[in-house]
Amino acid sequence: MRRRIVMSMLAGVILSASTFLGAGPASAAPPADAAQLAATPARSADQVAATPRDAPSETPAATAAEAPADAPAGPAADTPAEFGTDWHDPLTAAPPVARPATKSCAVTVAEAQFRDFTPYRGAYTPPSGCGDRWSKVVLRLDGKVKGRQFDRLGYLHIGGVEIFRTSTPEPSPDGIEWSVEKDVTRYSDTFRRGGDVEMLIGNVVDDTYTGVLDVKVTLTFYAQGGAVKSAATPDRVLTLQDGTLTTPRNSERVVAEVYATGSGGGCEEYWYLTVPDPAPYSCKADKGPYREVQIKVDGQLAGIAEPFPTVWTGGWSNPFLWYVIPGPRAFDIKPIEYDLTPYAGLLNDGRPHRIDVSVVGVPAGQTGWSTPVNVLVWQDAKRAHVSGALTEVRAGDLTNSSTYTPGSEERLDTVGGHRLTTAGYVDTSHGRVWTTVRRTLANTSAHHWTDGENTDALKATWTDDESVTVDGRGPVGVRRTHRTYTMDGTTTLAADDRLRTVLTLGDRAAVDETRGGRRTTWSRLDDTYAGDATYTANVPRDQRHAVGTTSERYRLYGSDGCYDRVLVTAQGVLTRDRSDC
Repeated sequence: MRRRIVMSMLAGVILSASTFLGAGPASAAPPADAAQLAATPARSADQVAATPRDAPSETPAATAAEAPADAPAGPAADTPAEFGTDWHDPLTAAPPVARPATKSCAVTVAEAQFRDFTPYRGAYTPPSGCGDRWSKVVLRLDGKVKGRQFDRLGYLHIGGVEIFRTSTPEPSPDGIEWSVEKDVTRYSDTFRRGGDVEMLIGNVVDDTYTGVLDVKVTLTFYAQGGAVKSAATPDRVLTLQDGTLTTPRNSERVVAEVYATGSGGGCEEYWYLTVPDPAPYSCKADKGPYREVQIKVDGQLAGIAEPFPTVWTGGWSNPFLWYVIPGPRAFDIKPIEYDLTPYAGLLNDGRPHRIDVSVVGVPAGQTGWSTPVNVLVWQDAKRAHVSGALTEVRAGDLTNSSTYTPGSEERLDTVGGHRLTTAGYVDTSHGRVWTTVRRTLANTSAHHWTDGENTDALKATWTDDESVTVDGRGPVGVRRTHRTYTMDGTTTLAADDRLRTVLTLGDRAAVDETRGGRRTTWSRLDDTYAGDATYTANVPRDQRHAVGTTSERYRLYGSDGCYDRVLVTAQGVLTRDRSDC
């Protein structure tokens, strides 16, 4: 976003942030202008191009952000007057992955230094000594980097299965270290077999951008034992072969997951800010900012979802917002899930079926989205073939309307949404089971900016409501999920070249499961980030005089208990870290 501001600040220097080698074929996006073209490093056809952002910096300037609403007060802390050449290591308020108190076995799956777009390649061997049915499997990435570098996107594949997608923090001159944990137990089928490892965090290192990304990834396997049983996981984890899927003929539940990211490819990194003609703005898209990730089976619509509006750690022209606390999901990019069980009867015919993922709203021929697919399958152990049928596919009209209002403050108001219902049954060893999936998407946004985009602001909300009803042997089960994503931000470049960004991001979800009309489990998630940072543009680094405050509150509570943590920083110093419940 804000290309005009960013490019004027950096006098045409290329800002190749958040690039990575895509999981599937993709074309390099065209650079924004001739100056960018001259400085862009050569890339292969599989490399997704980057979007310009503010350069990583040592010292920029600002105001303070409030902690998320109702965050508890924390102890006072001595903080510097402005950012220096070092700051607190990056961290998030999200809970660590819970681990059982059983025997564990650790396997290093990748250890590499990323300087360019050469993937790390290795081999994975299952652990010995912890059995082959685990109660939990935890992935941990430990990274370090120093000097100057952009945020970068990365992935990890084992046996062709994408088990992790991430992005990196921007470093201080003195160096930072960070870690990410993820529960990857669902991929146990993949981990039971040896396989090739491929990892890439695409990077550029030269005389100016010196940060080498040094990372190590381990998997820790926790055995079952005593009261700790092996986890209930999918029987198979499949990937597409030449865009097709062949499931076991006794599949009774099928779930696809898509690690959809809008990253390189110019403005698709900031897809939520794009505007149609005739609105005078630097990021264009034919129909404006509405995006929807669709999955089709043999050309028939099978699932819809809102993408999460991820902001990487150089986003909104202001890396001082993200040096310590990244935005929600930036370090652990969650896949979109689609319940394809209504299609199980169709898929179980033993033939390959075409699976296509597309992003509604992306201008024709424009790159910038990566959408690798895994398919999780649960099988009927007592049947060699589970037959069934797809009985209903009912899609509502896709709404996508953007209204441009010209004036001294330009404005674009967008309303978008879609509905889809799919239903089908499978005849299993325990009877006929019907599955009905309903999903409703909605997006509203108000984008306003001034001439030259010296003020640029967005307030947007996305909702993604899903219900999955299973009717078979026993009481009817229903799982309802209500997801809400919010973004409210403004960037202003003042006459004295002080650039200020104030931004709030929200990631919320309410999940309820019922059986026979009675609630069995429930949870509520509220992950809220707030930041306010300012610095002087168009000056040497040591004259930027940056100040800024950021905060995150992560709350998760429900039938399994509660977790509540607040983090607050000022000028890169952690001033509050409080947990409560």
